Amino acid sequence: MVKFDILILNGPNLGHLGKRQPEVYGCQTMDDMPDMLRQIMGTKADSVTLSHFQSNSEGGLIDRLEKARKDGVDGVVFNAGAYTHTSLALADCLAWIGIPCIEVHISNVWARTDQPLRQQSLIGEQCIGVIAGFGILSYALAVQVLHERLVN
Repeated sequence: MVKFDILILNGPNLGHLGKRQPEVYGCQTMDDMPDMLRQIMGTKADSVTLSHFQSNSEGGLIDRLEKARKDGVDGVVFNAGAYTHTSLALADCLAWIGIPCIEVHISNVWARTDQPLRQQSLIGEQCIGVIAGFGILSYALAVQVLHERLVN
């Protein structure tokens, strides 16, 4: 069986999921994601090896993406948090590393009309797609999509 290495990468303020603003981000944590993945992928989940990294630092995220390239990671699920809307440096990094990436958001950023900046993504152009608004399930859905892309 071919195994695919997928990196789940979280940006600033995403180290406290389940506790941080549960009215926006929900009560689930990253610990809930593997069970969700198994529910939606079944035994195909066995062909995915997940690693997780979170940093509040833009440079830390770039360093981890560059390490992912060096290590031969097959795909990235990336919730860049607020850096999604502001970081040309992350977009540039995604452009050159050549790893398929899916942008993920826990909340539906397009429904957050009180903050129009959140409806803009600087990293999105470098991603194969965006999944938003499904809480922690957004990550599991992104892993499923990456798996399908890598298999086919």
